[in-house]
Amino acid sequence: MRNTFDAQDSHVGGGMMPQNVAASIDEYVSAFPEGTREALERVRALIHESAPDAVETISYAIPTFDLDGRHVVSFAGYEHHIGLYPVPLGAAGFDDLAPYASGKATARFRLGEPLPDDLIRRAVVHQVQRIKTGR
Repeated sequence: MRNTFDAQDSHVGGGMMPQNVAASIDEYVSAFPEGTREALERVRALIHESAPDAVETISYAIPTFDLDGRHVVSFAGYEHHIGLYPVPLGAAGFDDLAPYASGKATARFRLGEPLPDDLIRRAVVHQVQRIKTGR
């Protein structure tokens, strides 16, 4: 890991503070407590299922999946939730995303609650389609 200053709301802990930036998604996930690791790994697996050609990377200090040189989706762990970015808030067929909406294109899934697997899959597929159609 390399040390940097992360101005985003901290992924491990809370608040702005110096952080170690993971070199891989495995390294990123390993820094979290067991329950959070399990949720992060589940989100990662759902993204792989929905975007099998996407490549794992770290961007802005969080796990990101790229396709054709563009970011498809990113996710991050926090003290009380998992964040997924971007998501198609307000898009047709995504009314069930509303309870998880946080910000312009962010979904927050509370830790300790079941992940909405189908919703995550559909959100990722939507992002893949946007990239493939150039939107």
